[in-house]
Amino acid sequence: MPILVPLARETIAWHKTNRLPGLNRQSTYNFMPTASPPSRDVALETRFFLERFKKEISAVLIVALLAVIAFTGYRYYSDRRAAAASALLANAKTAQEYQQVIARYPNSPAAADACLLLAEVQRSEKKFAEANTTLQAFIDKFPQHEFVSTARMAMAANLESIGRSDEALAAYQQIATTYPNSFNAPLALLSQVYILKVKNKNDEARRICETILTQYRTSFWAGQAMQELRLLKPSSTPVPAATVPPFLAPPAPAAAPQGAPAPQSAPSPNKP
Repeated sequence: MPILVPLARETIAWHKTNRLPGLNRQSTYNFMPTASPPSRDVALETRFFLERFKKEISAVLIVALLAVIAFTGYRYYSDRRAAAASALLANAKTAQEYQQVIARYPNSPAAADACLLLAEVQRSEKKFAEANTTLQAFIDKFPQHEFVSTARMAMAANLESIGRSDEALAAYQQIATTYPNSFNAPLALLSQVYILKVKNKNDEARRICETILTQYRTSFWAGQAMQELRLLKPSSTPVPAATVPPFLAPPAPAAAPQGAPAPQSAPSPNKP
């Protein structure tokens, strides 16, 4: 025991003089070594991911490639088909040739144009019912086409041509109501004026002319509506007879007594 005490003192003194710089007593006793973080190899992890999901990635790439190929093929086919339809329409002149375009390329823009041209040929041949059938097929097939209102106008004109004026008037009214912002709206209104004039409904015709001048004053048909308004006369209505108040009425002649001779007219002057 006497020997160990001096040895312990010397050991403590050595630790005090040889401790690490920058560390206090507390940090000297609490210092513990820590393990360094593991290194990450990005290339290795990427390769591992690809190897693990190789089948799924391959399937996605194949589907995307097939979709691109299909879309490209469809666009190529559609362009070729549209070009062929346009070429066939450009050479068409008769009703049979227009019908051929419609039959071979039913969903193409050329088919829509062919329907309108076919209806025009049928109208020129005075086949008004067939023309309306063609125009109705065009409307059913291409309801969003920009010339739908024009097709309806042609149908109304065909009805008017075969004497069905009431149906034509209703068709014109529907066009003006359904397509108020189209270029056919003022024409549909003006077409009603002509029918109403034939029916001697001048008051209604005047109101329609005023509507055109109010709502479509910048259109081409406003000038025609002004001319029609000047020619239209109000409907002839009987004017009631003016009633005279009793106190302003002239007195009635007194009745002659019975048996009295009737008053004689004054003798005419003698002629020289």
